[in-house]
Amino acid sequence: MKKTVRDVDWQGKCALVRCDFNVPLNEDHEITDDTRITAALPTIEYLISHGATLVLMSHLGRPKGEAKPEFSLRPVAERLTELLAADGCEKPVVFCDCDEVVNEGVRSVIQKDSGEVYLLQNLRFRKEEEKNDPEFAGELASLGDVFVQEAFGTSHRAHASTAGVADYLPCVSGFLIEKEVKYLGDAINDPKRPLVAIMGGAKVGDKIKVISNLLTKVDTLMIGGGMAYTFFKAKGLEIGTSILDAESIELAEDLLKKAEESGVKLMLPVDVVCADKFAEDAGVKTVAFDDMPKDMMGLDIGPATCEAYGKVIKEAGTVVWNGPMGVFEMPRFAAGTRAIAEYMAETEATTVIGGGDSAAAVAQFGLEDRMSHISTGGGASLEFLEGIELPGIKVIEEK
Repeated sequence: MKKTVRDVDWQGKCALVRCDFNVPLNEDHEITDDTRITAALPTIEYLISHGATLVLMSHLGRPKGEAKPEFSLRPVAERLTELLAADGCEKPVVFCDCDEVVNEGVRSVIQKDSGEVYLLQNLRFRKEEEKNDPEFAGELASLGDVFVQEAFGTSHRAHASTAGVADYLPCVSGFLIEKEVKYLGDAINDPKRPLVAIMGGAKVGDKIKVISNLLTKVDTLMIGGGMAYTFFKAKGLEIGTSILDAESIELAEDLLKKAEESGVKLMLPVDVVCADKFAEDAGVKTVAFDDMPKDMMGLDIGPATCEAYGKVIKEAGTVVWNGPMGVFEMPRFAAGTRAIAEYMAETEATTVIGGGDSAAAVAQFGLEDRMSHISTGGGASLEFLEGIELPGIKVIEEK
């Protein structure tokens, strides 16, 4: 079991906290979605209430090792100050606006026993961050006494701020990391059964390792989204002009065979919603999976598939979902993804959403509060589901 912030006496100590404040900004540099900031609040407020000084750090966007004003974390500092105040914590965030991220000026500002909350400038203003440069990691570590890992979304990257810092400081997890590891870990390694996995998205190749790992653990695996057509092709079926991951046809064949050999029920769509073009005003019709017109493309699962998948979800003990069932961004092709989300919202099973587009879809349909857990990390959650030990999780000390 990993150590958490509960295992440290914070009075008079400085917590160096790696957060994931990689929030979306509009053209006016205003935050359009503060979910990733609010996700870190429980840990931040716990540390404040237990007497710690906080030095928060994060990346934002892809400045590629250069200091670019449009990637400044100043809007995050301002929004975090507002959120803390709204929770009754009058603790203005001190923004260390330094293009070098860490220098003597920053060190002189940060008082490690002050009880203040500081936020460093964008870590990726320094090219050393993504290179996991030991010297830069040491510079960051010099600002704190204990390293708190709270950025699940970047925990699959061995960067200076996610892994390197732990070479210099003891490392514990925040509440967000604790929750991610519990829900994703339990879902795969100690699930309430039946365990059902739903995999969508475009390419089989992107998720081949996840699917292979899940086939050793799940009772039922349901496929949707663009990758379904690669499986159809592997079965020798017509897929019209649907998206095809041609390089993964043999992989799909192998997965079908592996599922049969291991006794796992692998479900493919029984009907699909087809269109004559990739557009909202396209001509649309629903056809059986083996009756795809040569001049049309599949853009969503059909109602019979929704019903079949929904029946399995209702009877599940645990459901893990990663990847939409269709082009849910277009209302005409969102019905399948919405139906799966609604079935998951209604089931009594433990429901885990694996970040990325699935999380975006659940949010779009207003169903976030009805899921057991929505992961904050798309790529990180996928690698976790592959069974990979993530660098940012590995460095957290064991109890």
